[in-house]
Amino acid sequence: MNKLEINVLVDQLREGTISRRGFMRRATALGVSAGAAGMLARSAAAQTPVATPAGDVITNAVTREEAMAAINEAFPFEEAGNMGGEIIYQQSTDIGTVNTVLNSDVYGGYITGMIYEGLIGASVVDGKDVPTGLADGWEISADGLEYTIFLNPNVTWHDGTPFTSADVVFTFDAALAENSQSVRKTTIDSVLDRYEAVDDYTVKFYALAPSGIFLTEALGQFGIMPKHIWEGVDPADWPSDGGSTGTDPARVVGTGPFKFEEWKLGETVTVVKNENYWQPDEVPYIDRFIYQVVGESSTVLAALQTGGTDVGDIPFAEADALQESNPELQVVAYDTTSMNYFHCNQDVTKTELYSDVKVRQAMLYALDRTLLADMVYFGYAIQADGTQPVLSIAYDPSRVNTIYNYDPEMAMSLLEEAGWVDSDGDGIREKDGQKLTMDVIYSEGTATYPVQIPYMQDAWREVGIEAITSAIPFQTLLDNTDAGSYGVCVQGFQWSIDGGQDAMFWSEMTPPNGFNSMRYSNPDYDALVIPSKTEVDQEKRIDIITEMSNIVNDDAAVGINVFRQNIMGASPVVHNFFPNGYGAFWWINKAWVDAR
Repeated sequence: MNKLEINVLVDQLREGTISRRGFMRRATALGVSAGAAGMLARSAAAQTPVATPAGDVITNAVTREEAMAAINEAFPFEEAGNMGGEIIYQQSTDIGTVNTVLNSDVYGGYITGMIYEGLIGASVVDGKDVPTGLADGWEISADGLEYTIFLNPNVTWHDGTPFTSADVVFTFDAALAENSQSVRKTTIDSVLDRYEAVDDYTVKFYALAPSGIFLTEALGQFGIMPKHIWEGVDPADWPSDGGSTGTDPARVVGTGPFKFEEWKLGETVTVVKNENYWQPDEVPYIDRFIYQVVGESSTVLAALQTGGTDVGDIPFAEADALQESNPELQVVAYDTTSMNYFHCNQDVTKTELYSDVKVRQAMLYALDRTLLADMVYFGYAIQADGTQPVLSIAYDPSRVNTIYNYDPEMAMSLLEEAGWVDSDGDGIREKDGQKLTMDVIYSEGTATYPVQIPYMQDAWREVGIEAITSAIPFQTLLDNTDAGSYGVCVQGFQWSIDGGQDAMFWSEMTPPNGFNSMRYSNPDYDALVIPSKTEVDQEKRIDIITEMSNIVNDDAAVGINVFRQNIMGASPVVHNFFPNGYGAFWWINKAWVDAR
């Protein structure tokens, strides 16, 4: 027990800078019994001129223990029948970074999520904010502007250095620096006013305005980085630092249940069990997790059947047959916040080909997206009506203004209205001497694209659009779209469940500080961004988000093909395999494998 820290807490309670509930939480975390903590609180209150009125703050709805108990109740974990071993996960795409602040892709998030931890967690039962991260809990002031975050005092970095509030402040300083390379900078800036360390284990964040999504928007964007490792590196240089590229493993230091071992570019990423993880009950059962990059998705399927891999994403076309022919394999399909979409470069300084909304709308009407859902995703997807995915709190197709059902006649009519006509009879439309020829890029190695891309190419040609397609490495695709050096891109994206999509559609969200690669801009949409963040009534906020989604959808800012499920498979040697739409690998700490 640290008597100095206890005395500081008593002073804070007496001065009113910490609530009684916060005091009790902190004191018991420092080793003070609940009874003794209560006596200290009563003593401090007796010396306090004005006690903190009940109801002044809003606290986290559940404790860490209650959140974990809900997870254990919802998922039937087996006791580990074997300790040690490894799990290999195969994927056709390499990750982009091992830096949690810089990560912008789903696959990189799998790895950074094992190494680093955020302040708060999201329940894998229902997606709600819960204290399963570095914070034991939080308090929100009555006016909704102050968020007091109570850090767990027992956390240590992988190298043994104690974790404190200084690491939190440093991470936000770096992520929000003028020259930050974090894609989430603008999102956080839009809701966060300032922040400060109250003491070693308390951080206070101040919102620009009351917000129903502040915890997610401001605090849930990335994991916390170690100040003692990164404080000498300029934020502009973070992407090339060995702690981001993995070339200097000693600099990849987190607090999570796994420690970084190595990243062989284009081959494997390996993390190993953190024996000294600060949550003893969550120390992984397996010794290591290996992310293995393979050339094609079909390779994953073969490896699952032969034992060459333990876990992998299953191609939609193979899921049903695989389960029938290999009933011992574990095949789990689940709803997600994921979509497959195409987006067009709307930066008129690069090209004016896609600046006309009628052209973008025509591209959508030309596609039979229900056919795509059936033909490419084999029923594990639905036509996307609007922009809100299935797991979003704002998902409601009945409120979508414009439904782009397959209508090639409408597509051709829109193109003609936009001035694109086939004057020479070669099947490709022209305007002002320019052919309606589009350069389309997509990621190589993706299982669905050998069928999907040719279909889209043929469907567009039917209405007079020529699509010249190119498969390129995923990281190259991201580099090109971030730089605005592309025409059309087909790719996937994953939202959060809260319905906010300004990270992609707000005009201020262009890379590197957002996902608006297409450089879309609509002042009506922009005007609703702040109201969508500051509305605390969820139903009213959903109304605002719905209006924003309709603006984007009417503009055909992007062409969302389908909202899709994910299908993951696991070898029978893997136990406690429970992927879902709230986390593909949230279960990895509890996973164990048969001896082999």
